[in-house]
Amino acid sequence: MVNVSAKGQVYHCEICGNVVQVLEAGGGELVCCGEAMVLEE
Repeated sequence: MVNVSAKGQVYHCEICGNVVQVLEAGGGELVCCGEAMVLEE
């Protein structure tokens, strides 16, 4: 489980390919297609 911790982080969904950039960190977990999104390095 990866929690959103910083503005500017980028996450992607390994199932559908959606990409999300964090504008305001709230500490929660991003979920897409029923699975946790993956933090890009």
